[in-house]
Amino acid sequence: MNALTREPFTPRWRIDNIGRLLNNAIKRFESRILLEMEKAGYGGFSLSHITITRNLDTEGTRATELARRAGITKQSMGELIAQLEQSGIIERQPDPNDRRAKIIFFTPAGMKWLDAFGTALNRAEQEMCAELGEEMFEALRNALLRYDRNRH
Repeated sequence: MNALTREPFTPRWRIDNIGRLLNNAIKRFESRILLEMEKAGYGGFSLSHITITRNLDTEGTRATELARRAGITKQSMGELIAQLEQSGIIERQPDPNDRRAKIIFFTPAGMKWLDAFGTALNRAEQEMCAELGEEMFEALRNALLRYDRNRH
């Protein structure tokens, strides 16, 4: 039977559909990143905080743009920014082009955080690659890149 023609609401359909498998993989992968971050001395942070790490340009980014990139509300992003600002990871500075707006930057401590995140991400990818094999890992990465680039 073709994966796309499964009977709906059967136990197998609910367990091994692509959305659930991707979600489970993301949870496992990101839990690994958080564990590595904790080992590097950055415990107490959540996956929500990592959202900023993935979306903040090293030259700074407006808060509204961070929210758009992350797919969350400006209010939710504002809360995350406040938390990471209190932790010394990021700082807000006035936008020279718009006095009402703020640009978010990594602090020097935040750049160390970003480096630790890169190391944690690399370790999580290495672990996945070791489990799947290099060929399957690269095929998965390429398939997901293609799927992501074709979104509307």
